[in-house]
Amino acid sequence: MTYTMLIFALVSLVSMSFAQNNPKAGMKKESQEIDFTNGKWSEIAAKAKKSNKYIFVDAYTTWCAPCKLLKSKTFKEKEAAVYFNKNFINVTIDMESGEGIALAEKWKVTAYPTLLFFTPQGKLVMTKIGFVNGKQLIEFGEQASKKK
Repeated sequence: MTYTMLIFALVSLVSMSFAQNNPKAGMKKESQEIDFTNGKWSEIAAKAKKSNKYIFVDAYTTWCAPCKLLKSKTFKEKEAAVYFNKNFINVTIDMESGEGIALAEKWKVTAYPTLLFFTPQGKLVMTKIGFVNGKQLIEFGEQASKKK
């Protein structure tokens, strides 16, 4: 047996032992933050319609301090992440770059951060301006998902 094969065998044994002693090994962890989808708005809208999920949009700018706070705090709160990842297609869009410029005009977004909620058919049903904590974000999500 070569030295390389011996090391491979030992690593394999250790890995198998770890997996047997750790029942969570190999299982997908629940996300600890809101997962945001990338893509063009038309693709996101089509995905929402197909999955029958509401859309949550974080409309931000790169210079906005409350926007940065949302990203570093609120979107990483476990309860908010679990709720939004389960119930929404989540999107974050820089309103001063690329497609965001036209969307900001279309949606009349003039303050940041602006949190927008759309039906699966793409109808804007709720808007919230400013920083919120995870509990408040969940409350807004629940309110928005009841609107048609």
